[in-house]
Amino acid sequence: MRIATWNVNSVRQRLDHAVAWLKEAEPDVVCLQEIKCQTEAFPADPFEALGYNVVVHGQKTFNGVALLSKLPLEDVTRGLPGDDGDVQARFIEAVVSTKAGVVRVCCIYLPNGNPPQTEKYDYKLGFMSRLKAFARSRLALEEPLILAGDFNVIPEARDAADPSAWTEDALYLPRTRAAFRDIVNLGLTDALRATSDAERLFTFWDYQAGAWQRDFGIRIDHLLLSPQAADRLIAAGIDKHVRAWERPSDHVPAWIDLKIAA
Repeated sequence: MRIATWNVNSVRQRLDHAVAWLKEAEPDVVCLQEIKCQTEAFPADPFEALGYNVVVHGQKTFNGVALLSKLPLEDVTRGLPGDDGDVQARFIEAVVSTKAGVVRVCCIYLPNGNPPQTEKYDYKLGFMSRLKAFARSRLALEEPLILAGDFNVIPEARDAADPSAWTEDALYLPRTRAAFRDIVNLGLTDALRATSDAERLFTFWDYQAGAWQRDFGIRIDHLLLSPQAADRLIAAGIDKHVRAWERPSDHVPAWIDLKIAA
């Protein structure tokens, strides 16, 4: 089973790219972030034509997440628990039933948090605290769990081409990285780091200052696995070539292969 995550940076602008990549990579489950459209405006038809079931948690102009799955999606939860007043569409969860049992997939678009001296950073840290509580509750179920998405967190210095350029950024502040470690230390596995010690494993290149051309990237898109999912991990990777397509997203897909019969 292949599970992928991709911040598409507007699904309608990147629809041709999304369809092309799906045909190429053939993932079983896909987490999309920053779809930038309301739920009813999501262009589901092209994805359904490829055999995907679609569930969406959208928002006008900003944010928005979606799950695509070749298997039925059940027990769908929209919105991260813990704050009934949070109206930002940044989280969607569903259960996928396989021949080997259920796999729980959560699609996450964690807040950016910049500028860090504002309430935006407080919201980021609050979201991460809620995500930690949520992850702890789901880990107690002892089932394959995948937390996938754009976390807007650079976990370590090696996850940036130039860490010194990010020292004042909300993505790399010590409190951000500590909050991310707190989530991982619940018992989750960072799939990409578990399968590779390669340098320059980036998933994002800014549109500015020739970042792509200079390979001035960062790794902020992650797939975190429960022990039951990590035990089935075969491979993980990043489809870097997608960033070279015409009018691309500033993120590229990341994916894992699990030894689970779909």
